[in-house]
Amino acid sequence: MAGTTTGVGRAELGRGGPLIAGQGLGCMRLEDATSDRVVRRALDLGVTFLDTAELYGDGRNEELVGRALRGRREEAFLCTKGGVRRNAAGAPEPRGDAASLRASCEASLRRLGTDTVDLYYLHRRDPAVPVEESVGALAALVAEGKVRHLGLSGVTAAELRAAHAVHPVAALQSEWSLVARGIEAVVPVCVELGVTVVPYCPHGRGLIGPGLTASDAWVKWNAPRHAGLPSRMAAVARRHGVSPHRIALAWVHRRAEVWDLPVVPIPGTRAVRHLEENAAAAALRLSAADLALLDPREEPA
Repeated sequence: MAGTTTGVGRAELGRGGPLIAGQGLGCMRLEDATSDRVVRRALDLGVTFLDTAELYGDGRNEELVGRALRGRREEAFLCTKGGVRRNAAGAPEPRGDAASLRASCEASLRRLGTDTVDLYYLHRRDPAVPVEESVGALAALVAEGKVRHLGLSGVTAAELRAAHAVHPVAALQSEWSLVARGIEAVVPVCVELGVTVVPYCPHGRGLIGPGLTASDAWVKWNAPRHAGLPSRMAAVARRHGVSPHRIALAWVHRRAEVWDLPVVPIPGTRAVRHLEENAAAAALRLSAADLALLDPREEPA
């Protein structure tokens, strides 16, 4: 791929896999009017790890990404997800059988305008289909050259082990931020198996930002662990002269060192200025004092 990753660093995808951009772009929020500009600016900044899914906009998001990549496909490490479709009532429904996964992948390739996707995730495990069976179906797509690497999203440690035994899992996508730490129960298995973690919503679903106060809704969702976090975030942000959003993203990057594994966050945005701010966060170094203030219960590495 031609794009440079100087600003956002590099990370290994899976054990012994290719080096990819150390930060990506979550494309779910892209809009028609700005998608081309945001995606192309991302490539210019070295944010070449692009994440979309069949479910986003019922395929429309993939079309936007594919359009934005015309003439620049080789610069991107293109990721999409399948295995969740809308049922007759319009609700998302996991579909992990081989026929559905093949149909989803092939439809995604058409919408993206490419013959091969670099990383293809099982978006959610289908409770009616063993994860080994779903991963076996995806492995067939790798053998055919439609997919280069496989990933999972939202699985347990046991499911990750079972899947990895069928075919190497290069990446696990999961929510990870200062206010969402559940993935850390699975991270030791990622370290053991050599699975790269791709955190989505690294900013905490908008719960960390300028002017944030300990509102009743925020405290209800996060208490007691994160009581007082807004003010602590603001203090660290002032120390570095940046926004709390940038601190939140820098904290997620720090997980790579704390856990000794590749971590590639995929913050989403529809604005170039926010994209540029996110890219700058990758190089921001948090001190031991910063980390202790953000989470007093954690011993900084």
